Amino acid sequence: MAKYNITEKKEKEAAYRSMVNPQLMDDMKERILNIIVMQKKYKDKDYSAKKLAEDLGTNTRYISAVVNVRFHMNYTSFVNKFRIEEAMTILVDKRYQSLSMEEVSDMVGFANRQSFYASFFKFMNMTPRDYRLQHLERHPSQKVKKSKKK
Repeated sequence: MAKYNITEKKEKEAAYRSMVNPQLMDDMKERILNIIVMQKKYKDKDYSAKKLAEDLGTNTRYISAVVNVRFHMNYTSFVNKFRIEEAMTILVDKRYQSLSMEEVSDMVGFANRQSFYASFFKFMNMTPRDYRLQHLERHPSQKVKKSKKK
């Protein structure tokens, strides 16, 4: 029962990865984390590896090498990881219970609901809707009571 057509990635070793100085890689890792996480650039749908490279004064190949070696994933998975973590918080937050999946997807930086669902499923092995429902089953006190309209 394979959902979302996700296949395992084959590990391949690019020669340029081993040519980068480990000290420079550690420095670049911290700078990448600062921009992506601390400045919350992961929420920006249009913030690409190219823009990150420009902000860091380097090229996308170098960004790719650092993310692959230091975080053991590609750039897209790296950014999506932070988006999914934030989405998980939003999905179980009482204040956001009325938001649709499209709205949550938009808040955390996904371009569309389909990529949100596919990424969420890849990281959590369940859909965002299932995650929200499962959390509410475990913590029924967090259910928001729907007010009746007159």
